[in-house]
Amino acid sequence: MSTAAQTLVSIDEIRAAAARIAPIAFKTPLVRAPFPGIASRGTGREVWLKAESLQPIGAFKIRGAANKILQLSPEQIARGVITYSSGNHAQGVAYAAREVGAKYGAPGDRSSSPGCKAVIVMPSNAPAIKRAATLALGAEIVDVGPASSERLAKAEELVREHGYVVIPPYDDEQIIAGQGTCGFEIVQDLPDVDLVLSPVSGGGLLSGVAAAVRQMDPKTSVFGVEPELAADTAESFRTGSIITWPAELTSRTIADGLRTQNVGQRNFAHIQAFVDGVVTVTEAEIRAAMRAIVATTRLVPEPSGAVATAALLYHVNELPPYRKAVAIVSGGNVDPALLAEVLTECTH
Repeated sequence: MSTAAQTLVSIDEIRAAAARIAPIAFKTPLVRAPFPGIASRGTGREVWLKAESLQPIGAFKIRGAANKILQLSPEQIARGVITYSSGNHAQGVAYAAREVGAKYGAPGDRSSSPGCKAVIVMPSNAPAIKRAATLALGAEIVDVGPASSERLAKAEELVREHGYVVIPPYDDEQIIAGQGTCGFEIVQDLPDVDLVLSPVSGGGLLSGVAAAVRQMDPKTSVFGVEPELAADTAESFRTGSIITWPAELTSRTIADGLRTQNVGQRNFAHIQAFVDGVVTVTEAEIRAAMRAIVATTRLVPEPSGAVATAALLYHVNELPPYRKAVAIVSGGNVDPALLAEVLTECTH
């Protein structure tokens, strides 16, 4: 094994993360999705959705945030934590900080706990539903512009001023191991799965899931999926080096959780080692996949949570043959007005 490969998150680290986060993050179900045409009777194929939308914060991000924060010392908890996020990681950090901070109060009395302060640097165009949920979890929000680079710069400034502990959204081994527990559960619950599809933005979920799945069963194919309008990872995968897209391009997609301008360094190393390909989907395909998920399973996806399903529905020719596929519904924190619009729009 090369020196670079030795830095990759191991299956033992992911297994340990699964045990560590069990009191905070749910083990979410696989939901059978008999989509007409691709997984109906007679095709010989089964499609399952990994329902991360059913996490306590409505998204997979609780996994990585919990794994990172649960490993902080009492002194670090007392300093408080900070992150930079468009919404779902913000909620994951806020939720985990609240739960972990409660450990340091008087035994049996959560009301006397000093808690763990959580500061979230958030773009001004973050969905209102995600902003409100983050505030409701007790976090402090600091607003910046839409670029992910702006969020990082502001977070670094606040760390210098206040000494907060940074909880990165994706480019971190403990975050990757935490997100990898999603893939660990998929293989546990469906050992003969032969294709797994994950959304990709900064790469935390895809890198962790791919590391878990491929180390548990090297024969299983793993693909990333992202919007055509924010396809920096697809370009990076194709060229073999990390490509950055400007915020004015990535912010065009309806999939607000997938607007990161480039994949993380650690994440890209995992993607290169374990991922078979990256597929891109259109805005119309994302919206159609949202409708299909609701109609077929009654799960409610946000746009980012529907991209993996969109690849199965509309890009099967870009994927390997399969008998059992899992698409990860990464989140369900969709604005009610947007959901109503998508479900009722005319498709003709």
